Amino acid sequence: MTDQNRRDESADRGIRSKTPENGEPHGSYGSAYFETRLANHPNRAKIWRHVCTYLQRWIPANAEVLELGAGWCDFSNNVVAKRVVAMDLDSRLGRAAAEHVEPVIGDCTDLGRFEPGSFDIVFASNLLEHLEREASNRLLAEAKRVLRADGRLILMQPNFRLNPGRYFDDFTHVSIFTDESLQDYLVAEGWRIDEVRARFLPLTLKSKTGSLTFLVPWYLRSPIKPLAGQMLVVASR
Repeated sequence: MTDQNRRDESADRGIRSKTPENGEPHGSYGSAYFETRLANHPNRAKIWRHVCTYLQRWIPANAEVLELGAGWCDFSNNVVAKRVVAMDLDSRLGRAAAEHVEPVIGDCTDLGRFEPGSFDIVFASNLLEHLEREASNRLLAEAKRVLRADGRLILMQPNFRLNPGRYFDDFTHVSIFTDESLQDYLVAEGWRIDEVRARFLPLTLKSKTGSLTFLVPWYLRSPIKPLAGQMLVVASR
């Protein structure tokens, strides 16, 4: 199946039907959320190219990868892998996904369309904090089911410990995680922790340094991380 056929098939599964007659994208938060908290920042692609280069140490080039809560497909469009599937509730996904990415519109806590052991990597950025505990339990269980025996879960999350005063600036945040609590939560759900970076990236692209994309590789390598608000956790099933 060609990349275009996959994209057409994904559209038939939901992208077209999820777009109302007035042309406005359908999603869990509506267009206003994308215009405020998830606006398509002009430097987003540049930043994510650097982030994905860093993350490739855990992602083999021949891996099959699933991104949950993909949004603008920042990770999916830039990661190097044999197969990349991007999943999100919002129909913007169909327009945001690059040609090689398979866009799937759907609930990330229900991965029933995928067979067990379909992927080597499940990735999610800034997703669990938007979910109530019952929903995040389902997501983790489903992620484990669709991963192969040696598969990895890679999570980027706001770290409440680093910037509690701004954690709820996003009005859709409903759950709190720190680098300690997220590790404990994953272990309790049957995961093995491989790597934790408590200080990984700034909290948001809206920071004043968001335009200094050439500094991103240095920032990722440096033990000194001013303005850090995001953590990284890598776990295995």
